[in-house]
Amino acid sequence: MSEKMRLAIIVNPELPLGLLANTVSAIAIGMAAKFPMLAGTALSDTNGNRIDVSSKYPVPILQGDAIQIKALMLKALQSAGERAVVPFPAFARSLHAFEQYEQAFPERDLTEELIDGVGLVGPDKWVKSLTGNLKLLR
Repeated sequence: MSEKMRLAIIVNPELPLGLLANTVSAIAIGMAAKFPMLAGTALSDTNGNRIDVSSKYPVPILQGDAIQIKALMLKALQSAGERAVVPFPAFARSLHAFEQYEQAFPERDLTEELIDGVGLVGPDKWVKSLTGNLKLLR
């Protein structure tokens, strides 16, 4: 990506804490799968303990209600270019293997689904234009 990159994850703060954590982590994995340069570096401390870096970029976790999240996702999906839009539809929670999700997804209509969260990776201006009015999750 030649432009300055920005990331954001938007979740519904009404989710129970465990589901909120699961949603954020699943979205983050999807974002890094699309753009491996988000992480992938290893560092060593003074004792030689080698770790894998969690992220090279800040990852703000923002909050939005179900209506805001879906509208933001649908608007983001209309954009072309080098970007990632990683939604977490609520129906995915009932599936326990990726193969089930992969099989069920083509039968679903995202405009009709409850979306618990969405991750965005893309040009700074694009992500800001979609998320600028959202508050940090606290």
